[in-house]
Amino acid sequence: MDNGKRRTLAYAIAAAALCACSYTPSPLAPHCRGSIGTPTHGALSASVELPMSGPGFRWYNPMGHHYGVPRLVDAVASAAADVERQRPGGAPLMVGDLSRRTGGKIPRHASHRTGRDVDLLFYTETTAGEPIPSPGFVNFGPDGLAFVPNDRGGGRYIRLDLARQWLLIKALLNAPQANVQWMFVSLPVEALITDYARARGEDFELVWHAETVMLQPRDALPHDDHLHLRTACTPDEAVSGCEGGGPYWPWLPRLPTAPPPETDETLAVALLSPMETVAQNAKVSPFTIKVLNSDQAGPTLSPQPASDKPLR
Repeated sequence: MDNGKRRTLAYAIAAAALCACSYTPSPLAPHCRGSIGTPTHGALSASVELPMSGPGFRWYNPMGHHYGVPRLVDAVASAAADVERQRPGGAPLMVGDLSRRTGGKIPRHASHRTGRDVDLLFYTETTAGEPIPSPGFVNFGPDGLAFVPNDRGGGRYIRLDLARQWLLIKALLNAPQANVQWMFVSLPVEALITDYARARGEDFELVWHAETVMLQPRDALPHDDHLHLRTACTPDEAVSGCEGGGPYWPWLPRLPTAPPPETDETLAVALLSPMETVAQNAKVSPFTIKVLNSDQAGPTLSPQPASDKPLR
């Protein structure tokens, strides 16, 4: 790699380092935009707010935080509308927290800091199979049942609406803008959903994708009361400050790849080598400046043949 290419790479690395260290747009890192940093340590710019309600969805908590990267907001709204189209007449998807308008820490969440996370309450139904509005964050067991306490509707059991829940997951996995990285749910809930999908004869590869992205987190509550969706960085976001959050699955759009790492010595040479000047590639002018002795006239122009030698 020549010095010019090394220097370009070094400048790019320096700019990326500034962006990664600051986790916020600034004059030093103006290209950092959108989802900046990791879901647990970062910021958010150019966010949009999910509407309070729309076809097939509404906010669970009007006092919550409902900003995210535009494509995630669009994916949630589109998936909820798709569920409503396929199974009309049911209760809407209740949407919990996304992020603050500018990202950063919000109460009761370790992540949700960069506009790439959203909590989606489970679709619910009566034990007789009638769809009902979600009573909130209630814990579903391996049998798909949850007990609703008296203060949320009065001592009764409800059931996970597997039909609508699978349609939501399917719509999100099939939505290019969702770029699903994780769906955090408990192991028993994951088993109920995937067993339902297999029993319906759903596409094997799609079910495998669902099994791959569904995960019971090890360092948090089991997520037996809601689905926590996380979207992966897109290639454009990855070069604008978006980082991490989990694995990048092979079926997602390819991220930009960096050239092989340079050694400290070659990077130092690239940064410290002088910039090439135009004169190094220029030919000597047909008219050159000739300096006469002090007892002669001042500088004059005299015709000289062009030389192939570069200026010094």
